[in-house]
Amino acid sequence: MARGGDLEGGRGIKSGGGGGRGSPAGNGYSSTSAPYLIEETGTQWTSWLVPMFVVANIAVFLVAMYINDCPKQYHSRAEGSCVAGFLGRFSFEPIRDNPLFGPSSATLEKLGALQWGKIVEKREGWRLVTCMWLHAGIIHLIANMLSLVVIGVRLEQQFGFVRVGIIYLVSGFGGSVLSSLFLRAGIAVGASGALFGLLGAMLSELITNWTIYTNKAAALVTLFVIIAINLAIGILPHVDNFAHIGGFLSGFLLGFVLLPRPQFAWLERRNLPAGAGFKSKYKPYQYVLWVVSLALLIAGFTVALVMLFRGVNGHESCHWCKYLSCIPTSKWKCDTF
Repeated sequence: MARGGDLEGGRGIKSGGGGGRGSPAGNGYSSTSAPYLIEETGTQWTSWLVPMFVVANIAVFLVAMYINDCPKQYHSRAEGSCVAGFLGRFSFEPIRDNPLFGPSSATLEKLGALQWGKIVEKREGWRLVTCMWLHAGIIHLIANMLSLVVIGVRLEQQFGFVRVGIIYLVSGFGGSVLSSLFLRAGIAVGASGALFGLLGAMLSELITNWTIYTNKAAALVTLFVIIAINLAIGILPHVDNFAHIGGFLSGFLLGFVLLPRPQFAWLERRNLPAGAGFKSKYKPYQYVLWVVSLALLIAGFTVALVMLFRGVNGHESCHWCKYLSCIPTSKWKCDTF
């Protein structure tokens, strides 16, 4: 998700619930299309929801650029002129203001960017959802959409549009909620929280369906490396790693709830002789993970939302948590601390 006072790299929008500094694949997300093999493949769904998400994000970006209308805005000589002026009202803000080639932070804020003051003080809770459809710039958008296609299409083909759609939307919301608890200044936009949710779901799906996979150790190591790299990218300045973490945790828990696969013996029950018994649909540990994950998910969202709308500052409750999103070095400062 892109985060900051203005735009990332310029005055600083943070990308996180949306990308910016780090989204799977393009923003820095490393990705894999099939890190492991399933011994028995089930029904393959046709992926249509993920492509629709991509189209929707592109459409929203075009609307944002149309509303932004860079040539009609005043820009000082120091800021420079609009980029790609031949595009008319679709031209980009000056590089000094937005190096990601997109609209101004004022336009993004108007259209629903994540902003603590408006969510808590003005009770504009809808921003927790709208921010995940906005992007700071075309670079931000392309990075996130490439990541969504690489990760999302495979999951939708295996588990269908309903489950993948729920994971994507709920994870994006979870990323926005956690981001709002810690991001007190500036705005944030992007779909990174939702994308990290899909990564988290991939990990929990591997764990809960452990017995049906081959190359298990290699698959687990591969996913851990991918996730670790992407979370590490989030500690750079102007990236909203709280959105990444919130989305990942939401998707990880949802994976245990929505993505367990039935036992093979249960699937083959129709071929068994009449009167022959067969095992339950899922293994006992899958039921345990389902119950625990659902309880944690409900409790986590309830506590986080109550804290958010009571105006609790996450940094006051967790002083070291600031280092999860940005680690100051001699090369940069973390001005959002």
